[in-house]
Amino acid sequence: MVNEEKVKIMNRLAMYEHGEGRKYLPVSRFYRSDYIGLALIKNFFLVTIGYVLGLAGVAAYFSEYLMDNVNKIDLVAVGVYIVVGYLIILIVYSVLTYIQYSVKYSRAKKSVREYYQDLTRLEKIYGREEMRTPIRRNAGGNRK
Repeated sequence: MVNEEKVKIMNRLAMYEHGEGRKYLPVSRFYRSDYIGLALIKNFFLVTIGYVLGLAGVAAYFSEYLMDNVNKIDLVAVGVYIVVGYLIILIVYSVLTYIQYSVKYSRAKKSVREYYQDLTRLEKIYGREEMRTPIRRNAGGNRK
């Protein structure tokens, strides 16, 4: 006989696994600090690449001016501006990344917690069904 409660739970679990579970289940395998730390490391490299590309674009745009005035430019001051600008952008993006991934992690944990509660309910149903059905044994012994 089909247990309707079991079918509903299994359907809900399958829908979760193919829906929002695709993005939340992998997140739940990490500790919070590891998940956010990995995101911050990725953020560091992406910000650095983006800043260097942006700086190269600005330098290419102003290349004629830079070539004409290379002897008049205070290179130390320009270097300080570049480094300070990089640090400011890195800090801003790191804070935004930290906030974004903290929220994403907490949502994933909450969502996966409900998924695991459904799994526990399903396990209890299977346990109850197993206790109800007697163990069947072959009367003829082992057949090959």
